[in-house]
Amino acid sequence: MTFTLTVSDEVRALAPGFTHVAVEADGLVNGPSTEGTSVLLDDAARRLAERLAGRAPHEDPHMAAWRATYTAFGSKPSRTRNSAEALAKRALSGAGLPRINVLVDIYNAISVAHLIPVGGEDTDHIRGAMRLVRATGDEDFVTVAGGAETVEHPDAGEVVWRDDTGVTCRRWNWRQGPRTRLTEQSASAVFLLESLAPMPVTDVETAGNELAELLQKFSPGARITVHAPE
Repeated sequence: MTFTLTVSDEVRALAPGFTHVAVEADGLVNGPSTEGTSVLLDDAARRLAERLAGRAPHEDPHMAAWRATYTAFGSKPSRTRNSAEALAKRALSGAGLPRINVLVDIYNAISVAHLIPVGGEDTDHIRGAMRLVRATGDEDFVTVAGGAETVEHPDAGEVVWRDDTGVTCRRWNWRQGPRTRLTEQSASAVFLLESLAPMPVTDVETAGNELAELLQKFSPGARITVHAPE
């Protein structure tokens, strides 16, 4: 891996069943959403509906585990849903899934189809090591509110992804900051697939491999590595 990615002992203690798979990619070609990525998103919504068989997303055992973990670090999971649950809820609604850009559409489709939180970070904008930690509350999280850049601070004890500059994603996988998100200019990225027990590790590996195959399909010639689960 061209950069360091670590999970703190405090986070491991909070969620001993946590596993992540990192998919690293260089030479990607991004751009506006296409008919191909729209088909992917529609198919993901269909796969989700089959998986849930009439249940609400939060009734799935994996989503229930994420809700319990959010509660454990002081967040209200019904108000700040993990990214997979939020996307799943939208996929099953009349609004449907958003079309953002090719790379984001791909990882959103994987997230919905497998009901796994998936995030994508532009590695050209990551500074130093990426680490999953419990926040002190002093870290900077640069975001946009009302069309203007603003700086927020996570709650003390909140689980966040961060690098040397500041927080890149709040409440584990709830809200990503604009600094490292994938834009149409992004060519290098790391995708993180995150799971908790009772989801089998093999399920996360399968999702990671499917993501890699789609990245290769939409960016022929890209250099893609699927790292072992950690």
